[in-house]
Amino acid sequence: MHISKEKFKNNLNKFSLFMILLVLILVSSTANENFLTSGNINNIIRQLTVPVLLAYGAMLLIISGMIDLSAASVLALSGVLSVSVYKKLYLATGGGFFIPLAISVLVAVVVAVICNIINATVVVKFKVPAFIATLGMQLAARGLALYYTNGQNILQLNDYKFFGHGSFDLGFVQITVPLIITVFITIIIWYILNQTKFGRSLYAIGGNEDASKASGINVDREKYKAFIINGILVGLAGVIFMSRVNSGQPNAAIGYEMDGLTAAIVGGTSFSGGSGTTIGTLIGAYIVGILTNIMNILSVNSYIQQIIKGLIIVAAVVWDINSKRMGGFKKFYKKIKPKK
Repeated sequence: MHISKEKFKNNLNKFSLFMILLVLILVSSTANENFLTSGNINNIIRQLTVPVLLAYGAMLLIISGMIDLSAASVLALSGVLSVSVYKKLYLATGGGFFIPLAISVLVAVVVAVICNIINATVVVKFKVPAFIATLGMQLAARGLALYYTNGQNILQLNDYKFFGHGSFDLGFVQITVPLIITVFITIIIWYILNQTKFGRSLYAIGGNEDASKASGINVDREKYKAFIINGILVGLAGVIFMSRVNSGQPNAAIGYEMDGLTAAIVGGTSFSGGSGTTIGTLIGAYIVGILTNIMNILSVNSYIQQIIKGLIIVAAVVWDINSKRMGGFKKFYKKIKPKK
C-alpha cells in the first residue's frame, strides 16, 4: 500500500505527541524500575489532575487569543475559602459528609468564577491586555488568600481529603477520584471545543478577531464565557489541590499557572491563538508531568528541573512559530510557482 509523502507528514504531525509520550514512558521505565508500579502511576494521576485542569483553562483562553497568569493565585484563594467553609459546615452538621463537601466545592467554583469575571471585565470593557489584567489578579488573589488565613495553613480536613485521595475499589482495579474527575472534565472540554458553536467561535476569535466580529460573532460575550469556564476549572483545581495536600494553604500552587501554560503549549496550542486540541493538551500535561516525575525519582536537582521546564516552553513556542512560518512559506510558494 503506497502512502504519499504529504499524507505521511500529516500522520507524523498528528501522532507525534503520542510518540513522544510513549518514548518518554519507555525511557522512564528503563531508567527506574519503580516508574511503572501501580503506586507510582496512581501518584502521577493524582499529581497531574490539577495541572490538567489548569491546562484546559489556559488552552481555552490561548485559543481565543488571551492568557491567564492568575490561575495559581485564584486556585489558592478559592481553595482556602472552600476549606474554611467546609470545616465550619463539618462542625455545624456534626461530621456530615455530602452537604459540607458539596457546598465547599460550590464556594471554590463561585470564588474562582468571580475572579475570572473581574478579569474578563477588565479585558473586555476596559481593553486592558489579558497579560496585565490577570497579572494584577495574580497579586490581589494571593494577597487575599494570605490576609484571610493570616498566612497560616488550615489543618485537619477530615473527609475533604476524598477529592484528592479517594478511590473506588472495583475488585479487579482501583479507580481513583482524581482519575474520574480528569476523564469527566476531558470529555466536557472536548465536547465544548468540537461540538458547540461556542467552541468554533473561540477558534475564530483567536484566528482573527476583526473577521469574527464582521461575521456576527459576539466576541465580548464569548470572551466572558471562556473566562467563566476557566474559573470553574480553577475552582475545581483548588479543591483537588487542597484535598491532595490535606490542608488549606494560602501559599499553595505557586508557579502552577506556568505548568498549565506549558502543558497547553507542549500539547500543540498555538501561542498566537486559533488552534489547540483537548487531547493534545492532555498529552502535553502528561509529557511534562511524567518528565517531572522521573526527574524526582532520579533525584534531579529542583533548580535543574526549573531550567529544563523553561527550555521546554521556549522550544515549544519556537517550534510553533517556525512551523507556522514554514506553512505560510509553502502556501506562498505554491501561489507563485510557475505552472508547467
